[in-house]
Amino acid sequence: MGAVRRQARRHGEPARSAGYDRPLVLAMLALLGIGIVMVASTSVAVAEKYSVGEWHFLSRHVIFVLLGLGLAAGFQWVDSRWLEKSGRLCLVASLFLLALVFVPGLGVTVNGAQRWINLGITRFQAVEAVKLLVIVYVAGYLAQRPMLSTAGFSETLKPLLVGALLAAVLLQQPDMGSALVIMAIIGGMVWLAGAAWKYLTLLGLSALPLVTFAALEPYRFRRIAILGDPFSDPYNAGFQLVQALIAVGRGQVTGVGLGSSVQKLFYLPEAHTDFIFAILAEELGLIGILGVLALFGVLVFRIFVIGLKAQRAERPFAAFVAFGVGLWLGLQALVSIGVNLGVLPTKGLTLPLVSAGGSSLLMTLAALGLVLRIGWELDRAQLARPRRRKDWAA
Repeated sequence: MGAVRRQARRHGEPARSAGYDRPLVLAMLALLGIGIVMVASTSVAVAEKYSVGEWHFLSRHVIFVLLGLGLAAGFQWVDSRWLEKSGRLCLVASLFLLALVFVPGLGVTVNGAQRWINLGITRFQAVEAVKLLVIVYVAGYLAQRPMLSTAGFSETLKPLLVGALLAAVLLQQPDMGSALVIMAIIGGMVWLAGAAWKYLTLLGLSALPLVTFAALEPYRFRRIAILGDPFSDPYNAGFQLVQALIAVGRGQVTGVGLGSSVQKLFYLPEAHTDFIFAILAEELGLIGILGVLALFGVLVFRIFVIGLKAQRAERPFAAFVAFGVGLWLGLQALVSIGVNLGVLPTKGLTLPLVSAGGSSLLMTLAALGLVLRIGWELDRAQLARPRRRKDWAA
C-alpha cells in the first residue's frame, strides 16, 4: 500500500486510502434519523398504554440503534473470505435459533406468536438473525457453483429446500411474513446466480399449493379476504387496515405536522412498529412518503452496486452476500410499506431502520456493516493493484 502511495505521488496523482460507500452510509443514517424521530412521535401514547415513562420506547430504541451501529463497526474487522468458510455453521445456527423459541422457559409468546427468545434483560426475535445467516449460507453455496445456469435440477433445488425447511419451522411460530421473505431472498439469489428459468418456474409452481394451504388458516384468510374492502368490517378483521388508510389519507401532500397524528392515539395498534409508515404518512404526507422511498431506493441501489463490483472482481461470495442483503432490505421494506398502504395483507414485519424493534435494528445494521466491509475490501484491492505507466500518463 505504501508503494502505491509513493508511486501516486511520484506521478502527480493524489494518493487516497480505501473508504466506505458514502451514499450508502448517508442513506442508512438518514433512515435511522427518521426512525428516531418517528418512534419519538408514535411511542408516547404506547408508553401510556403500558404505564411506563413517556420516553421509555424512544430511549430503548436509541440504545438499540447505538448497539447496532457498534455491531456494524465490529463487522469491519470480519474478513469476508473467512466468513465464506462458515456457511454450514450458519445453517446449523439458523436451525438452532429457530428451535430455541420452542424451548420452555426460553421461548416467549406474544399475541399468540412464539417468535422470541428470552435473554433476561430483553427478548430477541430469532428470525432476524436467521435472515442474515441464511444469506451467508446460500452465498457460500452459490459461490462454489459458478455455472449454475448449466447445472442440473438438483443443484438449483438444494438451497430452495433449505429455505422450505426454514419456512416450515417459521409457520409453526407462526410467522408467514418472514417465511415468505426468506423464500423470496433465496429465490432471488438463485435467480441472480443464473439458474435456469424452467427449474425456477417448476419449483415456484410446486410451492403454490403449500403457500395456498398456509394462507387458508382462518385468520390469514380473513386478512386476505378483507383486503379488497376493509371498510366492510371496520371494527374486526379490517380494523388495522382501515385505521392505516385513514392515517395515510389524512396526511395528503404535506402532512398534518410532526407529532400531530390522531391515529397514533390508540386507534392504530403497533403504531411505533408495524404501522409506523402510516403515521409517517399522516404527519409528513406525500412528501415524507416519497422521501423515505427515495432513501430506500438509494440504500438498495448502492448495495447492489457493491455486489456488481464484487462480481466484476471475481469475488462471487461477496457479491451474493451483497445481493442477498439488498433483496432482504428491499423486499421487507416493500412488504411493510405495502401493508401500511393497504396493498398487501397485514403482516408483522417492521420497516427496516425506521420501526422500533431491537432485533430487527441490530441485525439490519449488522448486515449493512458487512456490506460496507465488502465495499471497503474491494476498494482496498483496487488501490493495491499496480497500474501500468501508460495508465498514470492518461
